[in-house]
Amino acid sequence: MINLRHVEVFYAVMRTGSVTHAARLLNVTQPAVSVTLRQFETRLKLRLFERTAGRLVATPEARRLMPHVGEIFGRLDAIERMSQDLAHGVLGSFSVAATPPLCDGLVVNCVAQFARKRPHVSVGIQATVSSTVVDRVISGEVDLGVVFEPVVSAAIDVEELAMATIGCVMPSKHRLARKRSIEMSDLIGERLITYLPHALLRPYIDHLLGDLKGALQFQVLCGHSSTAIALATEGAGLALIESTLFRARSHPGFVLKPLKPTMNLKILLLRPIRAARSNVIEDFVQMLRERSTQA
Repeated sequence: MINLRHVEVFYAVMRTGSVTHAARLLNVTQPAVSVTLRQFETRLKLRLFERTAGRLVATPEARRLMPHVGEIFGRLDAIERMSQDLAHGVLGSFSVAATPPLCDGLVVNCVAQFARKRPHVSVGIQATVSSTVVDRVISGEVDLGVVFEPVVSAAIDVEELAMATIGCVMPSKHRLARKRSIEMSDLIGERLITYLPHALLRPYIDHLLGDLKGALQFQVLCGHSSTAIALATEGAGLALIESTLFRARSHPGFVLKPLKPTMNLKILLLRPIRAARSNVIEDFVQMLRERSTQA
């Protein structure tokens, strides 16, 4: 039976033109090369080389075989190059799901940067509600999830990426824009935008309101931070939302002011427990860590 060592020795002799040079290339002895060549000829039942005036000369049969053998080693070289690319995160694929404000801000920014640096890496990205993100991470439908707290599941590895806050989006020329932070009482008399009662982040807003809940005018309620920002930039009022999406996008003429007292919420990275972690995924996770601390 032909094995790869036979083919490797034959290929080395054909490329170098001598047993001596082939042995040096393969880092073996000349007798070892000669023995392997004879074994290969016996397996093939072909004479591959003749000695003419002390030189090794390939037979026509050997020359006919050479292109096919070259293809084998070309494929091996391609496998080696691909393995190196995979090892260094140049090739590969992964998928990530995130809750909409984190998907459209932090995750999109990281995926765009990653795609520019790694054009041969395939990325799947989807925005969906936190509970669905958790389910898809548990089931292995996605490799990574990015959500706001809380997440309680023994089937998921949870890592805190960063801390977001609740802030107020307003025109940069608004009377309150001069203040370093906004107290809830400052918002009395303002038209306000925030989340619908069933939205994940609404409890944070309600906690901030405290006894002022009846004194503030919430004119527009919506489901997503992106909608609230769009409404604010269209003049519908001041938006009380989480901070990450606004900071991830340029909004000329508008600012996000922190609220007082500060209301923090954790940004969490989710991964299936005991899942294999490729180099390309680890590189993306590191980018998420770095980018989230800058947000």
